Amino acid sequence: MPAHPGAAPDSAAPSSVPPRPIRRPVPPRPVGVPAEAPSETTRRLRPIPADPVPVPVRERRHGSPTSSAPENATPVSPNPAFSWSTQSVPQRPVVTLGEPEGYDESARPRPFGVRVRGRTVAVAACVVLGLGLIGGAVTGSWLIGDSGEAGERGAFAAAGSLWHSVPVDQLFPPTVQGRGAGPGGADRVWTRIAVAPDSGCADAFDPLLRRALAPVGCQRLLRATYTDATQSYVTTVGLLFTKADGAAMRSLDARFEDERLDRRSDLMPRPYAAKGTVAAGFGAEQRASWTVSVLTDAPVVVYAVSGWADARTVDEPQPAAEAMRSGATSAPAQAGLGHEAKGLADRVERSLRKSVTSSTEQPS
Repeated sequence: MPAHPGAAPDSAAPSSVPPRPIRRPVPPRPVGVPAEAPSETTRRLRPIPADPVPVPVRERRHGSPTSSAPENATPVSPNPAFSWSTQSVPQRPVVTLGEPEGYDESARPRPFGVRVRGRTVAVAACVVLGLGLIGGAVTGSWLIGDSGEAGERGAFAAAGSLWHSVPVDQLFPPTVQGRGAGPGGADRVWTRIAVAPDSGCADAFDPLLRRALAPVGCQRLLRATYTDATQSYVTTVGLLFTKADGAAMRSLDARFEDERLDRRSDLMPRPYAAKGTVAAGFGAEQRASWTVSVLTDAPVVVYAVSGWADARTVDEPQPAAEAMRSGATSAPAQAGLGHEAKGLADRVERSLRKSVTSSTEQPS
C-alpha cells in the first residue's frame, strides 16, 4: 500500500526523495487591486464596487476580439487614462476665422467679399464711363471750337464787305434813339443831316492819326453828320473799313489801349461839314470831344467827333471818356459833348453788328 495516496507506486525509486507538493491554481488578480505582501498571513478583503461596470472588450491588432475577463474577477471602473479615445499627446485646437459679413440695401446679411467685389466693379464701370464722357466732351469741344472759329472768321469777312452791300440807312439810320445816353442818364435823339460820299482816308484824319492807322490800311471810309433835337450840337460819326485781318486788328486795339492814342488831341478825326446844314461851319477848330474804337471782331474802326453848331472854336478839346466823368468842369463836359460823341458812336456800332449778324444768318 503506497505511503501517500497521491504518489504512484514505483519500486525502483529511492525512498529518500520526498514527494513534490501539489500547487493549486491562483486566480488572477483583479485590476486595480494591489498585490499581497509576502509577509501577510491573512488574505485581504477585495473591495466590491457599488455599481459594477463591465470591462470593455479590446480588439486585437487584426480586428479579432480578445477573450473577456475571467468570470471570477471582480469588475471595477475603467481607468480613463487607458481609454482608446484618449490622445497620448494633446493637440492644439484648430481655429478658423469666418468670412466677415456685410449688409445689403435690405439689411440682409451677406458676405463681405461680395460687397467689396460689387463695389469694385461699380467703381471700375464709373471710371470707364467717366473717361468716355470726358473724351466725348473734349472731342465735342474741339468740334465746337472749330465751328466757332470758322463762324468768327466768316463774320469777320462779312463785316469787311458791308460798306458796299448794306444800305446807308441801315448803317447810318436817319434817326438814332439814345435812351439814357445824355448827361445824368437823359435821353438823346439824333437826326442825320448829311452823308459823305464813300471815299478813301486821305483827308479824313490828321497826319498823326493817319500814320497810327496805317498798319491796318484803308479800304473804304463812310461818314455821316448828325445833330441833336435842339440843333445845338453837331456830331460826325465814321466807319473806317480796313484791309487787316483779326490779328492786325487786335494788335492795333492793344496799341491804342496801351499808348492811350484815343485820348491824344493831336490824333483827333476830322468832322464832315456839309454845306447848307447846321454843320456847315463844323471844321477842325470846332472839334470839342471825340472817341475812337478799334473793333477786334470786324475790320472796322468806329469814331465820332462833336462840337457846337454855331461854329464856335474850342481851345481845349477833351476826349469823350474824360468829358463824361462825374465832376468834369471843362466846357465840352458841361455841354455834354462827350456824351454826344460817345452815345452816337456806340449806337452806330450796334447797328453795324446787327448788319453783320443778319448777313451771316443762314435761311432755315
